[in-house]
Amino acid sequence: MKNMMEYKGYIGSVGYSDEDNTFYGKVEFIRSLVSFEGVDVESLRQSFHEAVDDYLEAMILT
Repeated sequence: MKNMMEYKGYIGSVGYSDEDNTFYGKVEFIRSLVSFEGVDVESLRQSFHEAVDDYLEAMILT
């Protein structure tokens, strides 16, 4: 399964691990590796939003 989500103009790829019963993803089209995960769609979405916000904050500080 491969889907995408969008937040503040950033795209996150989404997958699911049957082995771990966990959704996971990474922010696409950036140089850094920024990943996120959740046990359900809502927690995955929240984790993605937090990952993007943290990435943007780190970019401001550098």
